[in-house]
Amino acid sequence: MLTENDRTIIDANARLTDALAGGARHIGFKDIGLPLEQLKLLADRIREAGGVSYLEVVSRDAQREFESAEAAIKLDVDCLLGGTNATEVLKIIGSNPIRYFPFPGRIVGHPSVLEGSIEEITESAVSLTALEGVHGLDLLAYRFAGDVPALMKSVCEKTTKPVVIAGSINSEERVLAAAGAGATAFTVGTAALAGNFPAESEGLISQVHALMAITARAGQISTSPRRIALVAHNERKTQLTAWVGRHLNVLRQQKIICTGGTGAMLRKAYPSLSINRLQRGTRGGDQQLGALLATGELDAVVFFADPHARHAQDVDLIALTRLAIMHDTPIVCSPSAADLVILACD
Repeated sequence: MLTENDRTIIDANARLTDALAGGARHIGFKDIGLPLEQLKLLADRIREAGGVSYLEVVSRDAQREFESAEAAIKLDVDCLLGGTNATEVLKIIGSNPIRYFPFPGRIVGHPSVLEGSIEEITESAVSLTALEGVHGLDLLAYRFAGDVPALMKSVCEKTTKPVVIAGSINSEERVLAAAGAGATAFTVGTAALAGNFPAESEGLISQVHALMAITARAGQISTSPRRIALVAHNERKTQLTAWVGRHLNVLRQQKIICTGGTGAMLRKAYPSLSINRLQRGTRGGDQQLGALLATGELDAVVFFADPHARHAQDVDLIALTRLAIMHDTPIVCSPSAADLVILACD
């Protein structure tokens, strides 16, 4: 986050250059600190660089929050984080392609603080994730005065959508704790800009490098399930079945999505595997996978493609590959490459 003390920093445009140079792709800012036209420039630059843009709401009242949601539409950001009036904000977002992650619990003050008991916050989280149009949660865990690890674990275990941990993430210990609790992601702003993370040199580029290394280590202990699509052309279905059998213990812990024919085959072969089946590929299943890629709802695609397939099948694979590249989602087409995806999950 290009933010400090819950405000977008004045030199955000220059700092964005460093963040991108460091390899960051998920970059956000607050809705206060800079005028709208400068925030629009940030959002446009993030998109042009192939990144994902986030606007996090900082508001003291409902009306200001609604204005922030309207700003998210004008800025055309990919994700809107925060806010506590989800039902009304969803009406404002409407049919716009914005992924929405509201705050669970009671948020007060500025900088924001999370209040309430673990039970109350968890109940709020469950209610929010039940709403159509809510893609996940923005949990201000480290702005909570109670047992933070217990709070994160409770919210992550009781909800079925991604949880982003926010608020004063200033150490590797906190990142690892979030991953161990089941969080999907975390936000860092002030700490990285201040150079709080151990790095090889000074500056934001080195801080981004350090954070990416920490993220890799967090991934090794993460309890958050990956959302993996499994697909195979007819001539490669037997090979996919064998591959799934080799990695069944890991795949049982993930969220598996399949096109219709592949899903039916794998359900029959491995009844213990929980699979969400889409349409068959010939009836639009590949297009459904493409939509999931476009909305950020897949972490990887394993597509065992037939190298001798006719042109019509090539077109579907090319379209999925293009979307995977655009949205920086791994897509692999052979057992050896698919093994690398499993290594990232294990």
